[in-house]
Amino acid sequence: MAQLFLYNTLTRSKDPFHPIHAGKVGLYTCGPTVYHYAHLGNLRTYVFEDILKRVLRYNKLVVKHVMNITDVGHLTSDADSGEDKMEKGAKREGKSVWDVANFYTDAFKLDLDRLNVDFPLESDDHNIWCKATDHIPEQIAQIRALEKNGFTYAIEDGVYFDTAKLDDYGKLARLNIEELKAGARIEVAEGKRNPTDFALWKFSPKGEQRAMEWIFDGERSGELVTNELRSTLSEKEETTRGFPGWHIECSAMAEKYLGNHFDIHCGGIDHIPVHHTNEIAQAEGAGAKTPWVNVWMHGEFLVIDKGKMAKSGENFLTLQTLIDKDYDPLVYRFFCLSATYSQQLSFSWESIDGAKNSYDSLKSKIRDLRENPTEGADTHSATAQAHKDAFLTSVNDDLNMPQALAALWAMVRDSALSTDARLALADDFDSVLGLKLLAEEEAVPEYILALATQRDEARATKDWKRSDELRDEIQKDGFIVEDTKQGTKVRKA
Repeated sequence: MAQLFLYNTLTRSKDPFHPIHAGKVGLYTCGPTVYHYAHLGNLRTYVFEDILKRVLRYNKLVVKHVMNITDVGHLTSDADSGEDKMEKGAKREGKSVWDVANFYTDAFKLDLDRLNVDFPLESDDHNIWCKATDHIPEQIAQIRALEKNGFTYAIEDGVYFDTAKLDDYGKLARLNIEELKAGARIEVAEGKRNPTDFALWKFSPKGEQRAMEWIFDGERSGELVTNELRSTLSEKEETTRGFPGWHIECSAMAEKYLGNHFDIHCGGIDHIPVHHTNEIAQAEGAGAKTPWVNVWMHGEFLVIDKGKMAKSGENFLTLQTLIDKDYDPLVYRFFCLSATYSQQLSFSWESIDGAKNSYDSLKSKIRDLRENPTEGADTHSATAQAHKDAFLTSVNDDLNMPQALAALWAMVRDSALSTDARLALADDFDSVLGLKLLAEEEAVPEYILALATQRDEARATKDWKRSDELRDEIQKDGFIVEDTKQGTKVRKA
């Protein structure tokens, strides 16, 4: 079997992957902040992580996958300032923060399902969804461990991590701390010691009542501050009530479910200099092994008009945007596979049309193999094994999906193989690609078939005008008419 190689941001090299525990992999992927819909750039990262998970399984590894749901405490700025994104979403929509979180969590899961991301909607033994609001005690416990180890200090607005106390802070991003200090013009919070210091816990402003806040200090540490509880707070509880910093949730939850040393941690490339750098500082400062995570992997941006896609501005495109324009969500998945995860991918409607045409051609070839069986070499032949080896080599080369798609095309076009062998191999390859290549197509309704029959009759009498009208009517209802040597065929668009 071809060795699996993965690019590791920590080492800046493509290294052979060896799991910590034989046959098993611990995988943590940073999930969404559920205050808005995920945009197509966000979803590209989740497709990359899904491919990684499928490739690990293709290599006969059992994967335990943990993904967080950030439903509190993520400020609009990485510098621990600005408005809380959850409260921003609540104000925008006139809902409670809890309702906003639940709505956009469900919307996110629906998007993953539409993209055939292999993550069950509910947690199981090998797939864990973990909400930040369900793990406040674990986050406070990690902060306490950092306090005990001398990595924290408190100022008026919260408890901060002192990055000067960690000798190798910034190793993931290879930050030049001295240059950062020299370039710092202002400190965001009064009393903050170093430009790179970050909040572990933010205190609620005095006299203000937040929609989401918890007791930090005292016997009831970790309890949600409800209206009923508010009047009973002690002075210590009142002055330290607040919410966790953004970074602490991931390090605390990853350690809870995967331990103090695990295999792979993923996210978008924008997480390298701040979020993932601070996760490492928190985990290792609190006592995790060094390195806490063996392999760090990051997906590049989806870019549009030379800028990254974001939730503000005109380039905020969602999966529903594509669906409303009659694109199958799997066309977008196919589009994501047209570049490696570590390359920027440029979005345009022309490129999406190109992906649709290629995906449709691939599905058409699979359909043709089903409908026109031929003899040839079987799945146990040397020919079949050569195609399987080519595919495995591609996916094991740091998830090289363009090369994997090329290997798939070479296989389905190889007439030396029987159609049964090609279909079996396509199904095998699709366990990684996730394109539903052999999924049963939607049955064509009787009324559409009747329209197709009328069109055949019009063509037989050379009534081309009527034939075109009937074709347009069929297409308007979401079906495609194909004139083949075997006769007229109708299928779902």
